Amino acid sequence: MHPSPARPDDRPPVPGPASEAVPEPAGGSHADPGGGLWSGPRRALTAGLVLTITFIASEALAVVTVMPQVARDLGGLDLYGWVFSAFMLGSVVGIVVAGREADRRGPGVPYVAGLGLFASGLLVAGLAPAMPVLVAGRALQGLGAGAVPAVAYVSIGRSLPERLRPRMMAVLSTAWVAPGVAGPAAAVAVAHLFGWRWVFLGLVPVVAVTGSLAIPALFRLGPPQPVRAAPGPGGAVEHKITDGAGTAAGAGLFLAGLTQLSGGGLAGPLLGALLILAGAGLGLPLLRRLLPAGTLRARPGLPATILARGVLTFAFFGADAYVTLTITTVRHHSPALAGLAVTGSTLGWTAGAWVQARLSQRWAGRRLVATGLVIVLAGQAGMALVLLPAVPVAAGIAAWTAAGTGMGLAYAPISLLMLAQAPPGREGWASASLNLTDVLGTAIGIGVGGAAVADAVRTGRPVAAGVAVAFAAAAAATLAGLAVTRRLPARPTGASAPDASAPDASAPEVSAARG
Repeated sequence: MHPSPARPDDRPPVPGPASEAVPEPAGGSHADPGGGLWSGPRRALTAGLVLTITFIASEALAVVTVMPQVARDLGGLDLYGWVFSAFMLGSVVGIVVAGREADRRGPGVPYVAGLGLFASGLLVAGLAPAMPVLVAGRALQGLGAGAVPAVAYVSIGRSLPERLRPRMMAVLSTAWVAPGVAGPAAAVAVAHLFGWRWVFLGLVPVVAVTGSLAIPALFRLGPPQPVRAAPGPGGAVEHKITDGAGTAAGAGLFLAGLTQLSGGGLAGPLLGALLILAGAGLGLPLLRRLLPAGTLRARPGLPATILARGVLTFAFFGADAYVTLTITTVRHHSPALAGLAVTGSTLGWTAGAWVQARLSQRWAGRRLVATGLVIVLAGQAGMALVLLPAVPVAAGIAAWTAAGTGMGLAYAPISLLMLAQAPPGREGWASASLNLTDVLGTAIGIGVGGAAVADAVRTGRPVAAGVAVAFAAAAAATLAGLAVTRRLPARPTGASAPDASAPDASAPEVSAARG
């Protein structure tokens, strides 16, 4: 949630160039034995991670589909948005914990804990007698789901050579295809035949079976080998759980403030402004301690890479959340037609991910990210035009499919640049930092658009006016992202990393976390 009223990180950065570290390999870093992702030593890990992403994607898309029915059954419509916000805020804490434990004990322990929490959250949500209990279950799911991306990035960074990492990112993106195409229809069918509760409960055995496939491979990776840090204050500071919880609380206050801004009379906007200030005052100092030094001012190298992910997710999801609203509410078409836009962007994202895998040996990472952002900007412009009655909705569906392709081009290279710049043995810390900005960027992007739509409804203006503001805010974030790409490393994401012991003037500095 970075494109927020964050003040610049004006403290002097703590030096910690990668070249100053003693070049000992991290816990899974070893010579490339050859073979592909599905070769014997890597098959179980690849399959387990793909299936894990698949069931989390299935749950996410299923919940979006059945929530109107859930709200009718349980009541508590005022908590509707918190069903999704609780998941995001829970994942903030889960990301911090999983990244820290992956650096301490290896990826196996946080992965098993994450599966247990996710399954527990499914049970609580499926058995919920009221909306507040459902919100609590979703928070538990978020705690568990937060472990998955951190563990995935750590395992990729420690077990795969750089030539295979772009392909692995493309494979993980492909794991969203089946849920994106069949998930919503399957959720509707399950809810119709057995009731909405089985959308949650039916996934519990799936989590147990598919999640267990990756466990042996993750435990074999073990903790990273000790790395003797260079003299001085250059070591990355370990994340604290209290900082993660405080950041989540600050984000919750900020999102609540955005919701209140559209309240009636003077009290609503006043309370909203106070909550936003309180959330920023609580969350930003803690967030600065969780991120690499200089992240909030886009310091070149790892800090700019971390910030780029948050700006990217703000830009895409801040518009994506209102694409179906545009098609159904503004243009009065069916949800089925709106679903084509969701499916199109999912397939486009996957196609873009495979394109970046093919180009990763030749194109610099920042070139891929910048190209993707330009395509996202074009998609946002196309969707904004659909707000006009004269523009056919089919043009918007095509535009948003293109935007998904741009995300596929830009998203994975940022992850790969993060892994390439992570201090040896601290992939968990760097991955957690990246995922924090990912989640926070998504939540604030959606929150800003939601406040604009709610204000339009409250003041009697057309919904299209609020959606236009949401699209404009997302486009502004895209332009900001293009500026940040100039500070990303220039090396191709699929190229072998240079020897850490050899000086390289083009290699970005790896900064320490704020302590």
